[in-house]
Amino acid sequence: MHDFQYHKPGSVADAAAAAAGAEDGSFLAGGQTLIPTLKQRLAAPSDLVDLSGVSELQGITVSGDSVTIGAMTRHADVAASGDVAAAILALAALAGGIGDPQVRNRGTIGGSIANNDPAADYPAAVLGLNATVNTNKRSIAADDFFTGMFETALEEGELITSVSFPVPEAANYQKFHNPASRYALVGVMVAKTGGGVRVAVTGAGPCVFRASSLEQALAGGLSSSALDGASVSADGLNSDIHATPEYRAHLVKVMAGRAADAAGG
Repeated sequence: MHDFQYHKPGSVADAAAAAAGAEDGSFLAGGQTLIPTLKQRLAAPSDLVDLSGVSELQGITVSGDSVTIGAMTRHADVAASGDVAAAILALAALAGGIGDPQVRNRGTIGGSIANNDPAADYPAAVLGLNATVNTNKRSIAADDFFTGMFETALEEGELITSVSFPVPEAANYQKFHNPASRYALVGVMVAKTGGGVRVAVTGAGPCVFRASSLEQALAGGLSSSALDGASVSADGLNSDIHATPEYRAHLVKVMAGRAADAAGG
């Protein structure tokens, strides 16, 4: 690792101040991506602001038709929450399928969506369920938050404080995962919300995205048969040693069909 100054603030205000006072500071959430990056000397922040001591960033609140999860809440806690499962079972199930037990007990929802890995699961939940990302400065709609590969609408020094998920009428997440990493080759969240059906896809492209053609096909009902005439273009999809763009396009439709049947049933 390169040398850096270490900070462990006790509040959001102190964390923001530490980052603002740094030449090139980075927030440390669960560290599942940042720590390996530092070890490989691929990043050299001047300051590391550890958020693990900020209690106001942790916890789950279910109120009425909304589930709000603090940014430093770990995947395992979301997966084990009876309140989350009762309100949005698809969200609890998604959290329970992230990585392995070690990752789930260290990784956080805020860290995941701020990093915006192209194959991460939580971005599909945020976009598919039409969540709102709350920061120390503002609230950002899901459709405006994810902007590109490892890129988001967050400004320099802006800190995610929580994510608020509206409770959908129905939702399900299906993932075709890499057997080693458990990352999604393709993951699809299908949700019937007050604004219509939303289909969010992770793993297939450089950034999580909505599949408008599948949303239109499912508008009349959540079932795989509704997708019979729908198609998913391979243009712009990822290509690597695990899958071609064409195979990922095929998987998007298959996973969407499975999610639609589960949500509709």
